[in-house]
Formats: sequence, C-alpha cells, structure tokens
Amino acid sequence: SACYTVLKQVNNDMQNDENMITKANNYLAGEDIEYHGEAKVLHFLEVLRDEIGWDAVKAAVKNPLKGKKIGAYYGCLLLRPGKVLEFDDPENPQILEDFIKALGATPVIYGQRNECCGAYAGIEDPSIPVKRAEAILDNAEDMGADFLVTSCPLCRYNLIKNKGDSKLDVFYFTELLAEALGVKGDN
Repeated sequence: SACYTVLKQVNNDMQNDENMITKANNYLAGEDIEYHGEAKVLHFLEVLRDEIGWDAVKAAVKNPLKGKKIGAYYGCLLLRPGKVLEFDDPENPQILEDFIKALGATPVIYGQRNECCGAYAGIEDPSIPVKRAEAILDNAEDMGADFLVTSCPLCRYNLIKNKGDSKLDVFYFTELLAEALGVKGDN
C-alpha cells in the first residue's frame, strides 16, 4: 500500500504541480525524455475490479471460500488521500468486501477496518502498534470474523506481530486469491 500510495501521489504531482514537473524534467534533461504523469498507476485490487471484473474473478474460482467470514482490513495508506488515490471511498470502502464475495466468502464489517494499525508510529513509541493491533483484531473478532485479509504487507506484519491473545489470522489478499483459484505453491 505504501508503494502504491507514493507512486500514485507522485504521478498526480507530475500531472498537476508545475514545480515538480519542472524539477523532474530538468533532472531528466539530456535523456531525451520528458514525463508529465502519463502512466496509469493501478493497485492489483483495482486491476481485479476494473480491468478483469468481479464476475470474471468469481467465474475463475475453483475452491470457493464458502462459510468463511472474513474481515477486510484496509489500514490507512490505501485509502488516503482520497482525492488523489481515488481508490475507494475512504470512509466506507467496498473493494475488499467485493473481493471477499467474489471468492465465495462473507465479508464482516467492523468499525476498525480502515483505521491505522500504528506500524509507522512504532519507531517512536513501540506501544502504539500494540494498542492499535489489539483494537483492530478485537473489533473484528467481536463482529464475528474468522480471520482478516489485507492488501498491505506492513499492516499484515504488524497485526500478526502484535496480535496478543487474538485467535485471528491475517492473510495477504493474494494468498486468499491463490487458494480460491486453486493455485498451490510448493514453497
């Protein structure tokens, strides 16, 4: 999520910020290249939603995750700043819930799903990510989630590292996609 956010914000700057455009293109001088934000920056979830489509994903599922109640965990970087990323509604996102449904499972809505896990704050105060992870996991568990799925490797790491007494596992979304599509790795 951090890489996607940075790339999308810089690309937006290269479309709209004359100072940034001038600096970047001055740096590229002599390379016979100019850049003005022409690239389309997409997250893999956007590719699934917008390019492939949830119906096609659903049709490709070989092992539906039926009976699984999955909490989507967005974190903070994937959704904000909303006007630049335009990924999903930062207050009421749906892309991960739609992903969960396409895999045959039931999404669990809970209040902490798009709150920061505190991973970056842990550099200054290691207690912050512990408190944040506990709040997120407890809330999802209280609402009936069997486990969480996230699109941010750092959030996944932080939630697992600081899960305390929580019984919830946290998976990266591609792990669930591979399982549902019947793709099994040997390593």
